[in-house]
Amino acid sequence: MFMKVFITREIAGVAIEYLKKKKYDVSVYSEDKPIPRKELIKNIKDADAVVSLITEKFDRELIDQLKKCKVIANVAVGYDNIDVEYAGKKNIIITNTPDVLTDSTADLAMALTLACARRLGEGEELIRSKKFKGWKPKLLLGVELKNKVFGILGAGRIGTATALRAKAFRTRIVYFSKSKNHEFEKKTEAKRLTLDALLKVSDFVSIHLPLNKGTFHLLNKEKLKLLKKSCIIINTARGEIIDEKELITFLKKNKIFSSGFDVYENEPKINPELLKLKNVVLLPHIGSATEDARNNMAFLAAKNVDAVLSGKKPLTPVKQ
Repeated sequence: MFMKVFITREIAGVAIEYLKKKKYDVSVYSEDKPIPRKELIKNIKDADAVVSLITEKFDRELIDQLKKCKVIANVAVGYDNIDVEYAGKKNIIITNTPDVLTDSTADLAMALTLACARRLGEGEELIRSKKFKGWKPKLLLGVELKNKVFGILGAGRIGTATALRAKAFRTRIVYFSKSKNHEFEKKTEAKRLTLDALLKVSDFVSIHLPLNKGTFHLLNKEKLKLLKKSCIIINTARGEIIDEKELITFLKKNKIFSSGFDVYENEPKINPELLKLKNVVLLPHIGSATEDARNNMAFLAAKNVDAVLSGKKPLTPVKQ
């Protein structure tokens, strides 16, 4: 009998075809929405491998349903949707998809930065609402990036790629990271600061940290107080890293200039107060949403599955 691979959501066809050519019994949840938990449990009970999306929460209860599974291949860089430590105790390997979505996410981080700095959302709304009456000297004045301080939270692959893009706009890079990143500093001429110091001096703050116990609500009320009134915050990582309610309060009171969101604390639910604000740019979690990135993510997940089920080492294992 062929080993069974269950895919929790429709992914790039190149990945599915790859697994089928390798003679695996592949089944896919075909509806374009998160799979109901009961149906997920039914399909994973006898699966030898699972290809998961960030919408599926593999907690202890769900992992206990995996009777034969050797690998969960997460189609994402982040893996906060999986209890990695518990999976390790069950001898289930976890993999992710680093590198292949670095450029697409960094591109979007800079797109959000520019959209916030130049108030593009407000400008488009002005046109669409047919309220534009012609050029005015003080219409939608924004800020330039040149000579500003660009703060990077997290000096990993995406943080580095974003910093390099920001540097092209002639910003000065500072960064916060648990450890000194010599390669990052060499490429960007960046200076490593404490979190508090970075928040005090930065004109832009772009978040590129993983979500874990240490980063949950890392930017809370006390940290947000440290920001300049002219600061712009960009989040393409995970919504829970910011205390969203507090950030909304700061935005309402114009205690910071603007914020660009690609992720939200209670995603997919969006705080209705955000929708009322003009000084935000809101996107539907599309950081890696390019054909190149999504194809490569899915294909890497498929190759991880094949490697593990073939008795080889996974290409991109998560530390357990």
